[in-house]
Amino acid sequence: MAPMSTAFIAAVEDFSAREQVPLITFAKGQRKDDVAKQYHAHFPHKEGIVFVGKAQEKTPVFRTEKRRNPATGQSYPWIVRSTAMVNHIYFYGLDEDFGPFFLKFCTYFPYTAKLCINGHEYVKRQLAQEGIAFEALDNGILSCADPQRLQQLCDGLSDSRIDQLLRKWLARLPHPFTAQDRAAGYRYEVSVLQAEFSLTQVLDRPLCGRVFFEEVIRENLDLGRPDQVQLIFERRITNRTPGRFRTRVLTEGVIPSLHIDYKHSRIKQYPKEGRALRTETTINDTRDFGLGKRLSNLPALRRIGFEANRRLLDVQRISQDCAIGEDAFHGVNEPVVVEGQRARGLRFAEVSVQALFSVLLLFRLLPRGFSNRDLRNSWAPLLGKTPDDLTPGQMTYHLRRLRLHGLIERIPGTHRYRVTRPGSRTILFCTRTYTRLLRPGLAQIVPEEALEDSELRRGFDAFDEMLDHWIEQRRVPA
Repeated sequence: MAPMSTAFIAAVEDFSAREQVPLITFAKGQRKDDVAKQYHAHFPHKEGIVFVGKAQEKTPVFRTEKRRNPATGQSYPWIVRSTAMVNHIYFYGLDEDFGPFFLKFCTYFPYTAKLCINGHEYVKRQLAQEGIAFEALDNGILSCADPQRLQQLCDGLSDSRIDQLLRKWLARLPHPFTAQDRAAGYRYEVSVLQAEFSLTQVLDRPLCGRVFFEEVIRENLDLGRPDQVQLIFERRITNRTPGRFRTRVLTEGVIPSLHIDYKHSRIKQYPKEGRALRTETTINDTRDFGLGKRLSNLPALRRIGFEANRRLLDVQRISQDCAIGEDAFHGVNEPVVVEGQRARGLRFAEVSVQALFSVLLLFRLLPRGFSNRDLRNSWAPLLGKTPDDLTPGQMTYHLRRLRLHGLIERIPGTHRYRVTRPGSRTILFCTRTYTRLLRPGLAQIVPEEALEDSELRRGFDAFDEMLDHWIEQRRVPA
């Protein structure tokens, strides 16, 4: 096989020189995708090989080892399976229909190859060719002028189209099998090494997406149990079913993700660029689902992947609508505009706001409501002022703020007001949280002179001590 390997490497170098394609060697630990992005950014053509890369990687190979015939004593070579650090050749290209891709060849027998494509890049190319306006995510579609056609294009990414892509570039690129080898029947066939099937649900209100997803994680940590996983993948699980079944929450930077394992496959769910919820099934072994590895099994794998995404959403649960609670909090704390009228927010931590809320709770049970003067007379002492220190104009301003925030309403035909039902509930919750939880809690844990017999204080002190001990053990800089 040595002449075959030597000829292939020489053909790669000749291709690079003839086509004026950069030939680079990847450094150890260097992310190939980062290198590819740099080269793609400066590639001037719609289609072609952007650069060729070399990398040493551990891979399964066949080796020969010397054995000895016990009867004759003569030695002979024997082929065995093994692994070795072998040079691999990466062709990073740009296809007019598929966008970025790469083809990787092993330079050692049996000369395995790997084709990597991205379905999102494929569909972006198709949309652009048909002149359909769209807005892209990093790895997805945010919006599209023709969603129905977009779905048709996604469904059109078939096994036959992928095979055509491979044949197209095998015909253009050097690879280990010569024309005589191919005529003798030695050809590359495509099997599925890894397939990812994603469902991207774009959020109408992205700011609530993180809050929603954190609640989803908290409520669904048991999805990795066998009784739940078999519902998601529609596969019966017994004590003899191999694999680990678990749920993990991983955080990359500040972005959390939910992972559910099934044999060699998994489902990952995470917020996408703060704009969408991504549910993604990754199948690493088709035999987990009783299918072969040939590319012809792709339609069946698609059904399994997309159905798993949908079933995950079906079995997930959330006990409260956290988005509504987030809206209610910001509806009080942030400025509002109602019918062209703007009102400043009622900040939760402002002393004057907490005092105002306390007064409104007193007025909640008054059958005739309250007036401008009533509010001034009750609010001023809580601010350390006299009623004369607050002018009627100032009170009118604050009454208008309360009304536009929906906390009070004017009684028809009068100059009196009453606290609304949602307003009373919001005010009661905010005042009780502030006076009974936030203020006394911080008084116990923050100042050095706080009482040490507080259970809350002891808990925080123990946590600080444990954290300092852990940092010291691992020699982590403070």
